[in-house]
Amino acid sequence: MTSKTIMVVAVDPSGDANAAALVRELAQAIPNAQFIGAGGPNMAEAGVQLSFNLTDHAAIGPVDAIKNLGSFLRRRRFLANLARECRPELVILVDSYSFNQPLARAIRSFARADAASGWTPKIVQYTSPQIWGSRPGRAAKMARNIDLLLCLYPFEKDWYARRGTPLHVEFVGHPLFDRYAAASVGQERQAEELPVIVLLPGSRTDELKRHLPVMLAAAHEISLARPVWFKMVALNDKMADDMRSFEVAGTPKVEIQTGHLAEALSSATLAITKTGTITLECAFFGVPTLAMYKVSTLFYMLARPFITVKYLAWPNLMAGEPIFPEFIQHQATPENLAKAALDLLADAPRRSIIRAKLRSLIASLGGPGSSRRAAAAILQLMQKP
Repeated sequence: MTSKTIMVVAVDPSGDANAAALVRELAQAIPNAQFIGAGGPNMAEAGVQLSFNLTDHAAIGPVDAIKNLGSFLRRRRFLANLARECRPELVILVDSYSFNQPLARAIRSFARADAASGWTPKIVQYTSPQIWGSRPGRAAKMARNIDLLLCLYPFEKDWYARRGTPLHVEFVGHPLFDRYAAASVGQERQAEELPVIVLLPGSRTDELKRHLPVMLAAAHEISLARPVWFKMVALNDKMADDMRSFEVAGTPKVEIQTGHLAEALSSATLAITKTGTITLECAFFGVPTLAMYKVSTLFYMLARPFITVKYLAWPNLMAGEPIFPEFIQHQATPENLAKAALDLLADAPRRSIIRAKLRSLIASLGGPGSSRRAAAAILQLMQKP
């Protein structure tokens, strides 16, 4: 295949990791490809020439987005102009409907205005936005600007098919199988061993501010009832320092490690985590988990009427039942989390049932090779006129 320019844009850390794995697969198939765009350190390591680190500016909901609106719009406008200047044959947009769909629309508009030049980029959305949970009408808007949608979960392809959306959708499986290919799923700790609870408040500053004080207070309540070993996992040294800044007198000792999430989850008896992709990683390692999430009161009031799904944690969404207890907004209190954690720690049969359900659920996610399957679908698209 001849040399091609490929633009890749990822807005948050999980998208950066998924995009990097896909870029490596495409680089093998198209040896002379030039990768440009914006994302994070994983994409840079994979060989993408980043115009800037976009993952440092990820926002949570409209309230946080408004605070960074100027930067948000400038960066999107820059990337649209970069596409018009470099004319990539392929544009891969990862996650983030609010950033990437307007970008796709702008690129498509530029290409139509310059149709005489023969620039007709293929635009791919890698991972479906969670429009099946709110605002399903966005599916039709996506179809106008996207040539191919790659889904990580099997129910998503079925959802688009039921809606009759004129959008080419492929289920490629979840990248976590490849991300943790060398990791071993942990076994239930023995009764005489000290239980390990892993606290995973999130990677963004606002998530730390909203989640970590609640988790540390819950850890204090738990430690008063029984001896427990607490761990936290930071993405980098800066995040580890930020986590330490929340420690106050009276809270139990928490071991903070940088990286090595798989190692932490493999040894965990229980996890307390924010909702999102991390709940699926807990499921992958068979860890019984409590899922929580807090946002600003204004955002909660604005968003709540639009949420159509019953659960927010991925394993619960996939199973249609609360495998992981959820504590959202006003329910996310130290007392509620501590009680639920102590109940789980005292109930080994219940933990075994949860682990069995998680094994079945994870088996439905396509197994290893998702990035390879995604690259194959993209290459097939590129061969079409």
